[in-house]
Amino acid sequence: MSVRESGLPTPAAAPAAAALGIAMGSGTDAAIGAARLTLVRGDIDSLVTAVRLARRTLGTIRANLAWAFGYNDVLLPPAALGLLNPMIAALAMSASSVLVVANSLRLRTWQPVPARRGTR
Repeated sequence: MSVRESGLPTPAAAPAAAALGIAMGSGTDAAIGAARLTLVRGDIDSLVTAVRLARRTLGTIRANLAWAFGYNDVLLPPAALGLLNPMIAALAMSASSVLVVANSLRLRTWQPVPARRGTR
């Protein structure tokens, strides 16, 4: 009985069905194609760096969303009621957009902290 007849996934399909697939850049084309994360270097420590950067990115996204929604919650009602000068509202909206972009650009300066090695 072959693997296909047994109902088990083929070796190439197994990484595609996994919740998280990680492949080394020197791996097979099937593994690299199925992986959600491909490490270009053969260094497994780069996986830790990738996870840290992903967490930092998600934190930045959450901060940007909180700022944008907070801005709209505070300034949209007075603007809709005509209590806010349209020029000031436009300036505040532009400042909000610049703040979100500037906060996102901080990710470009992020440097990974070297992983601690265990002493054995």
